[in-house]
Amino acid sequence: MRPGPTFADRRDAGRRLAAALLRRSVPAPPPASRPGAGEAAGRDGPVVLGLPRGGVVVAAEVALALGAPLDVLVVRKLGHPARPELGLGAVAEDGTLVLNDPLLARLAVDPGDLAEVTRQERVETDRRVHRYRQGRAPRPLAGREVVVVDDGVATGYTVRAAVAVARARGARRVVLAVPVAVPSALAELAACLDELVWLRAPRRLRAVGQLYREFPDVSDAEVLAALHRAAPDP
Repeated sequence: MRPGPTFADRRDAGRRLAAALLRRSVPAPPPASRPGAGEAAGRDGPVVLGLPRGGVVVAAEVALALGAPLDVLVVRKLGHPARPELGLGAVAEDGTLVLNDPLLARLAVDPGDLAEVTRQERVETDRRVHRYRQGRAPRPLAGREVVVVDDGVATGYTVRAAVAVARARGARRVVLAVPVAVPSALAELAACLDELVWLRAPRRLRAVGQLYREFPDVSDAEVLAALHRAAPDP
């Protein structure tokens, strides 16, 4: 039997996810020893990163509940040239590339075809960064706990790319928080994360949208509205 809907929509999922995050015990950052560090302590709390598009809607509710700043981290799935729904990996806004090498080898994907798919997705990541940040620099992550939020995890390759970016930007800890995930993906992601927070991971899950009563496509305008709704820097 397939699992039935658990969440009304992405905002409902975000509120429930936030409640789970608030119940957890978070390791404190290392004590500051340099002059003036006390003033910086308020800037050492968590940063929430939403993966566009749907993950930003979920992340906005998380950021509001945690009183944390919200930013986008743009990542794109690399679809098979002939079967776009089949993910071969992911590319992030800074060019970080994470590939499903076993699948690429098994399907004998032509390197030129993969390069073209990657080029196209890089164009889209650039477009989204420009649209969503509107000239703002990414929020600083050095020394911070980073909570990466999506509306669900299927293969986990977009999350892997996002985590790599957060680490490269100096994140102290990286937490993945999702309402729903495929169990096998969670098991594979555990090695690259400091913590995993999820609400549902049913064994018979075939699509993330199964657990939402309403799971429409999210527009750029809705992403911007979610970003504007989220809490400012503490």
